[in-house]
Amino acid sequence: MGLYLNPGNVGFEEIRRDIYVDKTGLIGYMNSLIGKPKPLVCFSRPRRFGKSFDASMLCAYYDRSCDSHALFDGLEISETKEYEAHLNKYNVLSFDMTGFIHISGDRKVSPVERLQSALIRELRETYPECMRPEEDDLGRVLYNIVSEQNIKFIFVIDEWDALFREFKDDKQLQTDYILFLRNLFKNRDLTPKIIAAAYMTGILPIKKYGTESALSDFREFSMTGPAKMARYVGFTEDEVKKLCLNHGMNFDDMKSWYDGYSFRQAPHVYSPNSVINAIQNEEIQNYWTKTETFESLKQYIDRDFDGLKNDVILMLAGQHVKVDTGTFQNDITSFSNKDDILTLLIHLGYLAYDQRQSEVYIPNREVSDAFQAAVKGGKWQPVEQAIKQSDRLLQATIDGDSSAVAETLELVHEECSSVLTYNDENSLACSIYIAYYTARNDYMLIREFPAGKGFADYVFLPRRDVDKPAMIVELKYDRGADTAICQIHNNRYEGILRDYAGELLLVGVSYFKDARGKNAKRHECVIERH
Repeated sequence: MGLYLNPGNVGFEEIRRDIYVDKTGLIGYMNSLIGKPKPLVCFSRPRRFGKSFDASMLCAYYDRSCDSHALFDGLEISETKEYEAHLNKYNVLSFDMTGFIHISGDRKVSPVERLQSALIRELRETYPECMRPEEDDLGRVLYNIVSEQNIKFIFVIDEWDALFREFKDDKQLQTDYILFLRNLFKNRDLTPKIIAAAYMTGILPIKKYGTESALSDFREFSMTGPAKMARYVGFTEDEVKKLCLNHGMNFDDMKSWYDGYSFRQAPHVYSPNSVINAIQNEEIQNYWTKTETFESLKQYIDRDFDGLKNDVILMLAGQHVKVDTGTFQNDITSFSNKDDILTLLIHLGYLAYDQRQSEVYIPNREVSDAFQAAVKGGKWQPVEQAIKQSDRLLQATIDGDSSAVAETLELVHEECSSVLTYNDENSLACSIYIAYYTARNDYMLIREFPAGKGFADYVFLPRRDVDKPAMIVELKYDRGADTAICQIHNNRYEGILRDYAGELLLVGVSYFKDARGKNAKRHECVIERH
C-alpha cells in the first residue's frame, strides 16, 4: 500500500462505517469502458458533492494490493456480471492535485514537476527491476512496468482542476499541466497499452481553448450536462427519503433546504454534504455557509456585466433566467459576458441549471442564504435594504395593517426598480418576493400556484410547527386591490387550502401608474382574515 500507487481501501472502509448511500453504480459504468476506446472520464461537480468519496470508492474497488470483497459484497456493483472480473485487479495511481500545490519545499519546482517526480519515485521503489535509472517521463516509466508485469494502470485524479483555480493567471503552468495530461491520456501509441481507465474529478470541466477541449478523448460530465451520471451528482430524492426514514428526519424539511438541482435523468438532486450533516447533527440548517464564504460568490456577482444585476435580482425573487453556457472557457478568468459568470456559478453549485429551457435559478433555501449574504453593501444596497424590511412587512401583514403593507411594498418596489421594468406586473411580483424574503424561514413561498380556476400569484404555506396564518397574495396592475380579493373569491383560490386548519389571510396588492402625477406611483393593499 502506497501513498499514490495502490493506496488501498482504508478510505472507503471509513466511509462505509458512516452514513452511507450506495453509489457503486458508478463503478459499473467505469467497468463498461474498460477494453473500449476512450476509457477516460472527467466528472466535475461542486464542493460538498461527494467527489472525494467517489475517488476513494474507485481506488478500493480496483486496487490489486487489497481484498475489498467485504466492502462491496451486497452493494449494487456486486449484482453485475463484471463485478469479479475487475475487483482488485489493477495497479491504481491516485492523487489529489491540491496536495502538490500546497506542499512545502522548493517553490521554484512547479506542481507539475513535483507530481511527476513523486509518482516516478514511488513506482521506482515498488518496481525497481522495471526502471531505467535515467528515465524521468511518467508515460515511459508506466510502459516499462506494464511490459514486464502485464498489469495495466487505472488513474484516479481528484481536484484535477486545482491548478486552474489556484494559479488562475499562470498560463505557462496551466499549459505545462495540460501537456503532462495529454502525454498520458492522448498518446495514441502509449495510452492504450498502459491505461485501463482513468477517472478525473474536480469543480471545473476540462479547460477549453476556443471551442475545443484540451483533452478531447475524455468523456465529460458536468453540472451543465451530467447525462447518465446525473444520479451520481448528489443524493437522489429516493435516497434522501430512505435516509430520513432510517434516521428519523423530516423529509419535507430536508427537501425545502437541500433539494433544487435538477437534470433530465434525475429531476431532484440534493447536496450530499448538507444532508449528511443534518442527519449527524439531528438538525436541519444551513451547512453550505459553513464550508463557503459569501465573498467567493460576491466577487462574481459584483462583476460589471450588463444585465447581470437584473438577473440576480430576478433569481432572488424565485425566477429563472436564460443563460448561454456555450461561451464559457472552463476557467475562472476568461469572462466575456454575464453568461460566463452564470455558467461558472452553475459549476460552483450556487446556481442550478435547467438544461431543457437553458435557464438558471437559485436551487434551494440554503444557497439562497448565501446570495442574501453576498448582496450586502455597494451596488446591492437597495436590495439589501429591501430584504431588511422583510420582518416588519410580514408582521404588518399578519396584523392586518394594510396601510403599512402598502407603504413598505412601495418602498421596496421603488428600491428594486432601478434594474427592473417598473410598470409591469412581473416587476411587482419580483418586488413582492424580495419584500417577503425572510418569510421563507416560516413559510414555503409558492408562485403561480395552481388553484381553483387559475393560478394564485403567491401562496404562503406555514412550515411545520410554525403558528402563523397561511396567506394567498394576488397582484393587480392599474386595478384596485379589492379586485384582487374578488379574483381570489371568484376563482376559489382559497380552495387549495381546504385541508389547512389554521387562519387564512387573503391579501390583495395593486400598483397604479398615476397619470395625474409625473410618473407618480401608488400602491394599495386589502387584507381579509378568514
